[in-house]
Amino acid sequence: MTELNRLTITEARDLLRKREISARELTRACLEQIKLVDPKLNAFITVCAREAHEQADAADARLAAGDAPALCGIPLAIKDIYATRGVRTTCASRILENFVPPYDATVIAKLRANGAVFVGKANMDEFAMGSSTENSAFGPTRNPHNVERVAGGSSGGSAAAVAADECLGSLGTDTGGSIREPASFCGVVGIKPTYSRVSRYGVIAYASSLDQVGPFAKTVRDAAIILRDLAGADPRDSTCSARPVPDYEAALTGDVKGLRVGVPKEFFVSGIEPEVEQAVRAALKSYEAMGARMVEISLPHTSYAVAAYYIVATAEASANLARYDGIRYGLRVDGDNNIELYNRTRARGFGAEVKRRIMLGSFVLSAGYYDAYYLKGQKVRTLIRRDFERAFESCDIIATPVAPTTAFALGEKVSDPLQMYLSDIFTISVNLAGLPGISVPCGFDPQGLPIGLQLIGPPFGEEAILRAGDAFERTGAVKRRAAIL
Repeated sequence: MTELNRLTITEARDLLRKREISARELTRACLEQIKLVDPKLNAFITVCAREAHEQADAADARLAAGDAPALCGIPLAIKDIYATRGVRTTCASRILENFVPPYDATVIAKLRANGAVFVGKANMDEFAMGSSTENSAFGPTRNPHNVERVAGGSSGGSAAAVAADECLGSLGTDTGGSIREPASFCGVVGIKPTYSRVSRYGVIAYASSLDQVGPFAKTVRDAAIILRDLAGADPRDSTCSARPVPDYEAALTGDVKGLRVGVPKEFFVSGIEPEVEQAVRAALKSYEAMGARMVEISLPHTSYAVAAYYIVATAEASANLARYDGIRYGLRVDGDNNIELYNRTRARGFGAEVKRRIMLGSFVLSAGYYDAYYLKGQKVRTLIRRDFERAFESCDIIATPVAPTTAFALGEKVSDPLQMYLSDIFTISVNLAGLPGISVPCGFDPQGLPIGLQLIGPPFGEEAILRAGDAFERTGAVKRRAAIL
């Protein structure tokens, strides 16, 4: 049998239900892998070995009683941005270094109810602000395919943990590409659902109109299984949709005959690495061979997406992060008065990138600049959403690269924020429009670094992009490679 930690969720689910393996054995295999490889990767901020074993034993009892939800006994990693009852939740920031929530985020409560096992809290860019997981107060996460390269961000720890077989799946969040980009860089599947498809209650906020919860997994089917358990209405999140949740796994028929695949000309431009374009275009040819039809489309406001995003997102961040004042919870650095307490706490608690984004956001919201920047950014956001609405009149899904490059070297872009921000040029517009998007591995560059194909759907079009991703996966054109550690 394959080493247990290398199983997919689908494989492990079947073996657990047949009682051929136990949840404790599966969990132990993942924890041993973490102990073996994580000193090189730094994918985890907190490893929850004791809690994981307790959850595994409870899952085994449920399995023995014939109570077997799909994720019962499955070891998962949780991005350290989710409130997790009784477990340190840092958001990769010194300002929350010792924060232990007394409650669970809605999606954490759902996973607990379904018997999932949490092996640990995964590393990330501080407050989800970054594209490389180099902004973490606990050190960078490294790419399992080449430890001198980044894992992507901001959910780099969650992606790297799945790629390195430290868990069978994981949770991330995506504000401007923070699931899809690390999935592409690490060679795993990552899906950002439609805004409002999954509750954000208990997710530490970065930009509330953009943040979305989603899973990482080794296969599209595994991602569909996790998403089905995450999605659904939540009265504690007023933005969460009450639309019924379909059976995403049942949508994976393998049939894409007649599917209209939009190919936007704005996403194949100078600056994209030749190997990335070749891999994506080869994937498009695979779809044609399966009976899908390519349709050239235009998304004319794409070039404005990065600028609009860094106005809207930083404005919301400056408001959301005002709550970290050293008084109610988190780090407190005393001063002679309240102003000094605020200044000292925030100066010591926040990292450089978080400070940069708070200052940018405070500026664009300030008197005299609101109309010139924030209001204009919101208008551009509307234009980008309308571009997609027009595009979906002539196609069913849209296919693009996830990122213009494969994983770049650690330290390569840290001193050049603009170049770092441009890493998300192909993903940001999807968040601005609130659409679902998935990254599916579609190849490797000559250095063995993974390349991701992005599939974008209309609102609540998760079934379409999951079906298309699964159909490509079934061609066998790209074989999953074990991480090189």
